[in-house]
Amino acid sequence: MHSIASKRALWITETAVMTALLLILQITTKAAGQYVTGSCVNAVLAVSVLASGVWSGAVVALLSPFFAFLLGIGPQLLPIVPSIAVGNLVFVLLLGLLAAGREIPSWRAGAAWLAAAAGKSAVLYLLVVKLLCAVLPLQEPQIAVFSAMFSYPQLVTALVGGGIGLLLAPMLRRAMKR
Repeated sequence: MHSIASKRALWITETAVMTALLLILQITTKAAGQYVTGSCVNAVLAVSVLASGVWSGAVVALLSPFFAFLLGIGPQLLPIVPSIAVGNLVFVLLLGLLAAGREIPSWRAGAAWLAAAAGKSAVLYLLVVKLLCAVLPLQEPQIAVFSAMFSYPQLVTALVGGGIGLLLAPMLRRAMKR
């Protein structure tokens, strides 16, 4: 039986590894564009929550956009970064709460995957396109770019990344003996 201290150390280690993987993927795929980088980020978010738990996924989800901003990835407009964090958090919470567990039926995993992707893309669309683009002093070309970035590409990358995460997480859980 693991002590509380060793469980905490394991959680910190797993979360740190997922965060490091996320950073590496953000850096190495930056030039490949939103669809590749976004799909990789969502895959790491999905694996984090499904293999290490909701709290691990939440930490990685919240840190991700701030690291991306510091690395010059994605929109370089600081007020948008917390919105991306909220979208990521919605993704991991929905996926974790609906698809977590050892043996869940494939229909439930599929429903969780679709709900998480739809939830994330809806939150980002509402927060960035409908709210921030309306209240921030942006020029029309910036509004057009943000409207394009935070509409259907968010759904696509969440679906691709979430699907990859659903495929990888069971193998990782077995390797971690969970």
